[in-house]
Amino acid sequence: MQEKMRRKTRSFKHKTVKDNKTLPGASDQASGKDGSQCSGPATSERVQAGKRRYVCAECGRAFSQSANLTVHERTHTGEKPYKCKECGKAFSHSSNLVVHRRTHSGLKPYTCSECGKSFSGKSHLIRHQGIHSGEKTYECKECGKAFSRSSGLISHHRVHTGEKPYTCIQCGKAFSRSSNLTQHQRMHKGKKVYKCKECGKMCVSNTKIMDHQRIHTGEKPYECDECGKAFILRKTLNEHQRLHRREKPYKCHECGKAFTSNRNLIDHQRVHTGEKPYSCNECGKTFRQTSQVILHLRTHTKEKPYKCSECGKAYRYSSQLIQHQRKHSEEKETS
Repeated sequence: MQEKMRRKTRSFKHKTVKDNKTLPGASDQASGKDGSQCSGPATSERVQAGKRRYVCAECGRAFSQSANLTVHERTHTGEKPYKCKECGKAFSHSSNLVVHRRTHSGLKPYTCSECGKSFSGKSHLIRHQGIHSGEKTYECKECGKAFSRSSGLISHHRVHTGEKPYTCIQCGKAFSRSSNLTQHQRMHKGKKVYKCKECGKMCVSNTKIMDHQRIHTGEKPYECDECGKAFILRKTLNEHQRLHRREKPYKCHECGKAFTSNRNLIDHQRVHTGEKPYSCNECGKTFRQTSQVILHLRTHTKEKPYKCSECGKAYRYSSQLIQHQRKHSEEKETS
């Protein structure tokens, strides 16, 4: 019975559009005389039609159309069926390929009314316009950080949840952002990678190799305005500044303990899971954190990198050096 009514409704809707006619009072019903939204049967049908019935088996995200689910699933599988004939770059969605092709043709049909700058894609223009408006309407409920685009907020949420939906089909490594997966895949595809001349480490971008090389040069360009402490990476400075603000947005769901960085939360969660993914190549002993492996390795290498400037005595751990230096301070006070 209901199916018959739906067929009649669709038939009737089609007829009115075709004949360009509407029922008396239809416009009042559609929008409401007072400007309010319609709450009649037509709206009810739209709500029914808008139900998200297609659910992703990987992450649980739901969609109202199967086609949208198919496109979304490619974020998990890494499938990119739309390939550019010019450069071979592949995309998961046909619209992304259309926008990409404009980089070869030079076509930029979307122009900013504020400054006249043109863009190849509408999304690029919208992103750019946020610079002029300064509007950030999408706020994270976890830490209060705001974003000008919903996609920015969605990506940011993964910092709190630890979700990594972008998986490399070559090695299984997972990432929170598609851009990070793309960079990683360059290594498998044999595309240009950047090698550190000091230690041979390979990085997938010039910016990452520059960040890495500061470990060797000792350069720390990011300085805290509060205490003057300097850091190699900007993200490490951001994490440090949360200490001054007493901000700990990353909370453990097991025990409620909070942390200034997602990395520290992940390390902590291994206390609950018992996971020890880092092992010593020498003896096989396992650890929760990479820093613990580095410290442990010194028991094998006998390395003592912490040297006293007063007497030249060297130590394996910084805590041992600090303890030793107190003796010099005490000697100076008593003399």
